[in-house]
Amino acid sequence: MTDDTTLVKRSRYAVAAVFCVHGSVTGSFATRVPWIQEHAGLSAGQLGLALAFPALGAALMMPLAARVSHRFGTRTALRGLLALWTLALILPSFAPGLLTLCAALLIYGGTAGMADVAMNALGVEIERRLKKSIMSGLHGLWSVGALIGSAVGTIAAHANVSAQIHHTVAAVVLTIVGAVVCQFVLNLHPEEDEEPPARFALPPKSALLIGAVGFCAVFAEGASLDWSAVYLRDILDSSAGVAAGATTGFALTMAIARITGDAVVDRFGAVRTVRASGVIATLGGLLVVVAPDAIVAMIGFGLIGVGIAVVVPLAFAAAGRTGGNASQAIAGVATITYASGLVAPSIIGGIAQASSLTMSFIVVTALAAGLAVFARVLATRPAATAATEGRQN
Repeated sequence: MTDDTTLVKRSRYAVAAVFCVHGSVTGSFATRVPWIQEHAGLSAGQLGLALAFPALGAALMMPLAARVSHRFGTRTALRGLLALWTLALILPSFAPGLLTLCAALLIYGGTAGMADVAMNALGVEIERRLKKSIMSGLHGLWSVGALIGSAVGTIAAHANVSAQIHHTVAAVVLTIVGAVVCQFVLNLHPEEDEEPPARFALPPKSALLIGAVGFCAVFAEGASLDWSAVYLRDILDSSAGVAAGATTGFALTMAIARITGDAVVDRFGAVRTVRASGVIATLGGLLVVVAPDAIVAMIGFGLIGVGIAVVVPLAFAAAGRTGGNASQAIAGVATITYASGLVAPSIIGGIAQASSLTMSFIVVTALAAGLAVFARVLATRPAATAATEGRQN
């Protein structure tokens, strides 16, 4: 099969828009969590329980994405899964209590995970055809989408617009945008005699090893996002405004590093990039642990953000090149990384309760060092041959 360069390049931009739409849903939801909590009448503990359900839903449903893509083709599958995800944004704001909110967030997370796998698998295929790194930039555009969604959500909250109205309008707009851009993605189908992937199957061993690297990065990300402001406030006695700046700076450095990361990967390769990233993130963690003041700690959190930014995109890309069904391998890696994001904040809190928050970030620093040590597992061989790539319409 001969690649149509124009079609592939067009598909790259379309998938980039899909990533942005996906991120916008997350940003839209995150800014209205306080409204949803008040509307459902939940305590902080009940809200924490409910917020575990998106990750649970994603972990349960992500393995199904490969089968959906096999059955309907990549274009139709992505269009449908993305629409389910954007429309699922409406559900949480209408939940009147804890049980209904948990159910809504289970659906919200499940649709998010399936769309996530489908768009990453397509991104990996486009990257393979272009013969250059694009996954970091795609994930950077996801971060841009999250920032756009959160900005609109902040405006809606300040204007006292209910989350029900805000999320309904946002869901309709994002569903339409998603449907339009999906028209321009590659439409790949399996060979006629190709067996459909299993509904639920364990990922290959290679994907598990790659997922472990992603676990380290996402653990550091979750810990830094949720605990950086607390660290500055409690350990370094910073003001609320300065403490909040640590979280913002961390998120911005991650977004910038992801958008610019593809050029670095093309220049040095995935393994050397992740090794260097691990060193940078480790240095950042050490600065946080020994920081005498807020400025040093904020620099440290910024370096952690830079260091872990490209790891998950490269993990997904490596998983897609391991052979067999790319969506299934990516689902395996994504499940591990989602689990890491779920458990990281609570583990950090548990260590802080038993010892100190400083000790918690010593653990984060150790995991960051693991990126440099185990980066070699991302050195996977390209998997596809003309016989297994599938056919394109």
